Amino acid sequence: MLFEKVKEIIAEQLGVSDVESITPATSLINDLDADSLDAVEIIMAIEDEFGVEIPDEEAEGFKNIGDIVEYVEKNK
Repeated sequence: MLFEKVKEIIAEQLGVSDVESITPATSLINDLDADSLDAVEIIMAIEDEFGVEIPDEEAEGFKNIGDIVEYVEKNK
């Protein structure tokens, strides 16, 4: 499932031990304390994994992980 793979990528990039705490409503910045560099690295890892390109303008608009998953679903 796409969400599960995105969740794995985010957990790996940020060193989150409680993967199950990540939900579609989880915010990278507010809930997982990711900084802008973390966010860029996560987006790059997702692009590589799913073969999609996520423009900076789109990535800046992602409010939560569900937004990322929705974008990938529509564009892969």
